Amino acid sequence: MNASIDRGWLTLIVLLHLAISIVHGVAHTEAQVFLSFAATIFVFAVVLAGPLVGLALTWIAPAAGGWVVALTLAGSFVFGIVNHFMLASPDHVAHVAREWRPLFAATAIGIASTEALGSWLALRLAWQERAAS
Repeated sequence: MNASIDRGWLTLIVLLHLAISIVHGVAHTEAQVFLSFAATIFVFAVVLAGPLVGLALTWIAPAAGGWVVALTLAGSFVFGIVNHFMLASPDHVAHVAREWRPLFAATAIGIASTEALGSWLALRLAWQERAAS
């Protein structure tokens, strides 16, 4: 697979991650699951903005952009797995209000899936670009 194909798939995954994250944010709000200030900053800077900034960077510095996407999605993956599935907190899928639990859980799984796949694709892009230079 060449870098332009990887960038196309990466673009699709990053945008899908953003869309699922927005729906997940709605589920957070409606279920009244509020994040701490630090967690909110992390979500906006790393989970939402980081992959988009990295994706934009892939057009001018593909390897660097790939690394930014890979690292921000990997960090987001760990953050989401820990908060949604491991720690006993209001952000755990089992503790969300019953009527919002299905959407909350489905979007948490969708986010984790796009983060894992996107991080892998971004690493492929970064490695391909590094090998080509």
